[in-house]
Amino acid sequence: MMIKGGNIRKGSYILFKGTPHTVSKTEFVSPGKGSAFTRAKLKSVKTGATQEFTFKSTEPIEELDVQSREMQYLYMDGDDIVFMDPRSFEQVSVPKMLLEEKVGYLTPELTMYILFYNDQAIGVRFPLNVRLKVTYAEEATAGNRVNAPKKPVTVETGMSIQAPLFVKVGDVLIIDTETGEYLSRG
Repeated sequence: MMIKGGNIRKGSYILFKGTPHTVSKTEFVSPGKGSAFTRAKLKSVKTGATQEFTFKSTEPIEELDVQSREMQYLYMDGDDIVFMDPRSFEQVSVPKMLLEEKVGYLTPELTMYILFYNDQAIGVRFPLNVRLKVTYAEEATAGNRVNAPKKPVTVETGMSIQAPLFVKVGDVLIIDTETGEYLSRG
C-alpha cells in the first residue's frame, strides 16, 4: 500500500531501498519557505542498522502489509527466541535482535504479537506492561528519603530496574515495557 511521506508514523513498517525497515522516530517539518518534509529514523529489519532519511511530504512510500499473530514465548535458543502459536501449536524462531533490550521482559508463557511480512518475522509487539518478581533488592537505608528515592532491584529475568525503597525480595512489580519504568506493585 502506498502512503505519502508526510504520513509516516513511528512504529510503521516501510519498504526502503528494497528492504523492510521499521520507523523508530519521525519529525514533520514545515518550513516557511519551500515544501514540507518528514525526517525519519529507520531501522533495517534484516541487519539492525539505523539511518536517518528525509522524505518529501508528497513522495510515495510503500508501507508493508504486515500480519500480526498472537504468540506465546517458549524459550531462548542461542541468538533466536522460540515462540508458539497457542491455536496451531506451530513454533517460530525470531532473531533476538528484533527484541532489542526488551529481552529482559520475557517470562515463560508471556503472550505477545509477532509481526510477519512474507511469512518472515520482522517485529514483536510487547504487552504495555509485564509482571516480574523481585529476586534481589537491597534494604532501604534510613534518611534516604529526598525526592521519591529509588533503588536498583533485580527481577526474575535478570534485568535491573529502578524501584521505590519499599520494594522487597518476593514482591511482584508491574513494569512498563516501553520505558522500563516501575509502575506499581502487582
